[in-house]
Amino acid sequence: METRSNHVLVGGVVLAIVAIAVAFIIWMMQVGNGHQHDYDIFFPNSVDGLAKGSAVAFSGVPVGKIDDIKLMPDQPNLVRVRISVDENTPILKGTTATVAGVGFTGVSQVNLGGAQKGEPPITDVGPFGVPVIPTKPGMLAGLLNSAPDLLAKLSTLETQLSKLLDDDNQHSVKHILANIDSLTTNLAANGPQIRETLKAAQVTIKQAGDAAQQISELAGTTNQLLDEQGRPMMANLNKTIASAQQAADSLNDLVKSAKPGVDTLSKQTAPQIDQLVRDLSDMAEALNQTANRLNSGGGGVFGRKLPDYKPGH
Repeated sequence: METRSNHVLVGGVVLAIVAIAVAFIIWMMQVGNGHQHDYDIFFPNSVDGLAKGSAVAFSGVPVGKIDDIKLMPDQPNLVRVRISVDENTPILKGTTATVAGVGFTGVSQVNLGGAQKGEPPITDVGPFGVPVIPTKPGMLAGLLNSAPDLLAKLSTLETQLSKLLDDDNQHSVKHILANIDSLTTNLAANGPQIRETLKAAQVTIKQAGDAAQQISELAGTTNQLLDEQGRPMMANLNKTIASAQQAADSLNDLVKSAKPGVDTLSKQTAPQIDQLVRDLSDMAEALNQTANRLNSGGGGVFGRKLPDYKPGH
């Protein structure tokens, strides 16, 4: 009886120790993990390599894990991935999620990144009760998604190249290459002449530059001469013109003031002078006739004969 009682006691102590150990381990796991935040991610492409428990990294640093992966029944093109990350992870506006492979093992993980400093955290609740992190196609996913368009463009390019390189175009290209070969041969043969021509052109260009510089200097000298001598001459000319204008104005005033006298002279004095001249002319003619009579008839011109003059009496 004592042996059986000891076995029961030992068994009870061992079970208590195991329970305490399990409880401690669970508590340590919870303390180590801290508080978690849940987010949903809706991937519009394949999530090959992801599984429940796969890692979640932020800028390459592990911050959480995948809790659930489900298809969307009403939207078969979307895959909902529920993740849980540490509460200190900066899931801010601008953060995006991508699927990235881990090495060459075929295992993938969710990479988060793109958060900007100063932006608010993502808190808008999605259709399944937690905030939603937008997606960004990974390099491989983007390449696979664009592969059909790329293949179509390559096919179109191949068709255009086939049309471009048909027999006629190949003959034309061959003829063009032959002409280029002939041209290069002629250029090589005339190389010395071309070099001499280039030298002569350089000399001509230099002379033209020197001539342009001389013309510029001459223009500057002409401008200086006009500034130094032309302006005084223009000032003197302006003074002369002003003086001539003043003299013309004075002459005009004189003519205006003399006009009444000229009118009186032409209307009154001129006829009187004309009459005076005619009278003087008549008087001169009469005097002339009298003088002629005196010369020819002596005193008889007056009606009696004058006595002859005798010397000594």
